[in-house]
Amino acid sequence: MSTIPTLYDWFAESARRHPDRLALRAGGLDFSYRQLTAAAAQLAEDIVARQGRRPARVGVFVSRTAGTYVAYLAALRLGVTVVPLNTDFPPARHARIARTAGLDLLLHTAVDADLAEAVGTQTGTARMAAPDEHRGPTAPAGPPEEYRPDPDELAYIVFTSGSTGTPKGVPIRHRNVAHWLPYVLDYFEAGPDIRVSQTSDLAWDLSVWNVFLPWATGGALVVPERTELLAPSRHINDDGITHWFSTPSSIVTARMLDDLIPDTMPGLRWSCFGGEPLTLDKARAWRDAAPNSVIANVYGPTETTVTCLTYRAPADPLRWPRAALGALPLGPAYPTVECDLMDEEGRPADEGELLIRGPQRFDGYLDPADNVGRFTRWRGDRWRMEEGEPLTEEHWFRTGDRVRRTDNGYVFLGRMDNQVKVNGYRIETGEIEAVLRQHDAVDEAAVVPWQAEDGTVELAAFYVGDQAGQEDLEGFLAEQLPTYMIPPRLGWIERFPLNVNGKIDRHRLVEMALTMADV
Repeated sequence: MSTIPTLYDWFAESARRHPDRLALRAGGLDFSYRQLTAAAAQLAEDIVARQGRRPARVGVFVSRTAGTYVAYLAALRLGVTVVPLNTDFPPARHARIARTAGLDLLLHTAVDADLAEAVGTQTGTARMAAPDEHRGPTAPAGPPEEYRPDPDELAYIVFTSGSTGTPKGVPIRHRNVAHWLPYVLDYFEAGPDIRVSQTSDLAWDLSVWNVFLPWATGGALVVPERTELLAPSRHINDDGITHWFSTPSSIVTARMLDDLIPDTMPGLRWSCFGGEPLTLDKARAWRDAAPNSVIANVYGPTETTVTCLTYRAPADPLRWPRAALGALPLGPAYPTVECDLMDEEGRPADEGELLIRGPQRFDGYLDPADNVGRFTRWRGDRWRMEEGEPLTEEHWFRTGDRVRRTDNGYVFLGRMDNQVKVNGYRIETGEIEAVLRQHDAVDEAAVVPWQAEDGTVELAAFYVGDQAGQEDLEGFLAEQLPTYMIPPRLGWIERFPLNVNGKIDRHRLVEMALTMADV
């Protein structure tokens, strides 16, 4: 392995050390490291033969089939930049991504053939199918030297939602991953005996944790069907899952389906949650079902390479601190990042917007126009950014998350853009959600601002739980909150709509609030 390994180097080293161990289970197929290496090598050769050259950037449609992971690995073996494409998105969105990223090849499996054809037709991008079956008995452990990328080259590009409606490309380099991965492997006790559940799609960067925690250490990646993730205990037990990483919303769903029965997941060693506040009641419900598991609250924007803060909860739930919003803390920063806090005036603070820099921080969005307002630099008296200023290692990424510095590291207080003004009062919607969760009728809650026809901002609250408790809940809010913080619209829903990353879809809730207003 080179001084700074590429993403494929991590896998190749495991394949060299553990050729016959299980590397992948997906779509009813098991691949050893030897078999997966062979399949990826054959597909890589087929790509070069078909294209007449090595492509520069490859889009991979990400289904839950073995072929998706063969395609992903083949692209990394060729040393090209991988762009995962979520198959839930319409062709028009993929076409925008393909043009923005400059894709010159689309890899797909049989289940995504029609989508790939539609995108290829719209963009003129070549496409190629990746087989699911085992191909070839042996293959070299590493890629040919002519395909080995420089560590400064891009490993992958993840596209996130943009405020303008256009997806934003987040490029991550091999060196970013190389600074992040060794610490993560040690912290989460990764090794050849681990089995990690692929709870997310490859199009979300959380999946990099799921994939390379096992692939960098000789462990196994298990890709369940989406339906298995709704009530995961059977999957976790049948597949011998040791490490789990998902959004806290998965706990709500599992609890609704009566799947979190105490002591039903004794084999889990690590239970990690991120993307949303991990409230104490959710963490306790999961801990009861997985009593031998470490509960970890994990934080990290895509722009800082997957994760950068983690709070490891004490084994005894009675010792868990109660942080803001009734949630566990975010924890301290990894040694590979620097963190600081900035108030609204750009000055240092103990409570404010979280700023991050260091070797895990990306070098800016694919479209430089998206960098505006997302970076800052210390000027001796405050943080500020000059117009047109080029990005350097000295610049801090503005996360948009409001946090507080405490003895337990950092505590999440809410999104900067979730702080709204209603009738002149500044309100943090997360504070209202925390109060709602204290009521016995509420399993989970979400509060969203919406704009009335007269231009005024109002609040709407939604909750999952006991519908019969709604009338009592309204009185409860009146006892706990000042009048200006009580949402005038409160609605029960059977379950929250989720976006493609498994988080509560707040845009959909705003649409539902508008519907409530019309009734």
